[in-house]
Amino acid sequence: MKRRHRKKLPSLWLMTDERVAEATLVAAAARLPKGRAGIILRHYRTPVRERRALFDRLADLARRRRLVLMLGGAARQAAAWGADGWHGRDVRRSGRPMLHGMPVHDAREMRAAVRAGADCLFLSPLFPTRSHPGGRWLGRVRFAALAGQAHAPVMALGGVRREHRAALKGIGASGWAAIDGLSD
Repeated sequence: MKRRHRKKLPSLWLMTDERVAEATLVAAAARLPKGRAGIILRHYRTPVRERRALFDRLADLARRRRLVLMLGGAARQAAAWGADGWHGRDVRRSGRPMLHGMPVHDAREMRAAVRAGADCLFLSPLFPTRSHPGGRWLGRVRFAALAGQAHAPVMALGGVRREHRAALKGIGASGWAAIDGLSD
């Protein structure tokens, strides 16, 4: 990771999803280990005013617990809202140092993320997920092959739970991210 941000890159991430009730999401964020985790607010379909209110609520919690908070979408919006970084395919930089996380699902997206110089990659789905029932998943072998192409830390996402932690390093993951695995 390039030193573009003052906070250390966490190895544990809570991903938000509109399927999860706000109270459940905030409770999950409050359980994250102090100073050692991050939150990525996606909620792309949520109206801007409501999304901003949720961001502000999570930002307050993140400040108190020394968590990294990234906003899904554009770097400029993340900077304007005071996020620690942005998560998405936008490769334009903001006016201040910020972390950049990119989603990766296949070899083409891995090459794009490497070219973009993202600080961390969220490779998914490792396992079947509730958020994409019946969807195709990578499995350990394909995950490891893709992770081996990365030039940045790779976070395992998709059906990952606490009990998978021990096996993740062996397949090239620097950490993990979850929706249901951290909010159940």
